[in-house]
Amino acid sequence: MSGQAEVRVGIVGLGGFGLYALQQYSQVPGVRPVALAGTARQASIAAAKRFGIPDVEAVDSLLGRDDVDLVYIATPPFLHHEQALKALRSGKHVLCEKPLAMTVEQADEMIAEAKSRDLLMVANLMQRYNPVFDAVSKLVADRVLGEPIHAFFENYASDENLGPDHWFWDRDKSGGIFIEHGVHFFDMFAGWLGRGEVVAAQRGIRPGSSPPIEEQVQCAVRYKDDVLVNFYHGFHQAGRMDRQELRIVFERGDVTLFGWIPTVVKVNAIADEAQTKALCDLFPGARLDCTMSYAPKDRKCAARHKDLDVYQSLELTWGEGVVKSHRYGELLRLMMADQVAWIRDRAHPRKVTEANGRDSLVLACAADRLAQASA
Repeated sequence: MSGQAEVRVGIVGLGGFGLYALQQYSQVPGVRPVALAGTARQASIAAAKRFGIPDVEAVDSLLGRDDVDLVYIATPPFLHHEQALKALRSGKHVLCEKPLAMTVEQADEMIAEAKSRDLLMVANLMQRYNPVFDAVSKLVADRVLGEPIHAFFENYASDENLGPDHWFWDRDKSGGIFIEHGVHFFDMFAGWLGRGEVVAAQRGIRPGSSPPIEEQVQCAVRYKDDVLVNFYHGFHQAGRMDRQELRIVFERGDVTLFGWIPTVVKVNAIADEAQTKALCDLFPGARLDCTMSYAPKDRKCAARHKDLDVYQSLELTWGEGVVKSHRYGELLRLMMADQVAWIRDRAHPRKVTEANGRDSLVLACAADRLAQASA
């Protein structure tokens, strides 16, 4: 496919998130939903009619259609490998919900199949399209606050809509929390800090659950220069208490992101004039509050056996007023537009490629193995 030809999309699976994503993808210029495969629920039938799709059909029927260019797979993880391979062997590009697959071996097979046919095989790791991701990337790369030292991500997620029989709790269907959910955040930190190695991992079982429900997992990942990052994921909160926090600590301060789709950034730092300007340039329009100004005789201080020159202690806040659900939709549209650009022109450089899905799965599987062994 070349030029500006229309990309016709077939959707496999239309649960709550599948419908949400479809609403975003259908807004991308040159993208048109044409087919839907899934359970014949009333909601699916209504959604099909909304997008001008006559009926809900079987997966094999959808994959056999000549008028489908790209298949969006929004089914549970255990189906991704089989359905993606069928789609690729039918000559379709594939955009798959995370994780790419249940195992690295499955992911490698899917990617190899796609490459042999010059087709797309990418996981929907849309976090890299967030302007917050780009700003933090530059903060790390430019060493505005010095060297990164430590970080954590804490995810206190709701299980209010995940009943005891939901596939999420079935490791044979979800792969477990690290694989089903953690890949997003392994990918984000890889973008900031490079390749990491899982050095420890644990899991927690819900007391009294039968069969056992793995409701908490945590791991430590070591990145270059001994930057240690702790990841925690727990699914045990009421929906109204669902919350996430990510913090990176540097030599001169820290940056904190809030929400699993981060919109608000807070920086707490000590800085000289040049560093203050660099922060304001990185976060345009941010609110800058001076906590303390230092007289010339008080500017010098030290940390990590390094001398520092400090003009002020400051707090910077960026992103207030951004609606998370709106940002989420924007990221999905950007993800689809980026992949469609590659479909039309293989020279297009993508922010998210096949490697993101595979590399994040490598860490997730390693963390999961260590957590199971430590149980």
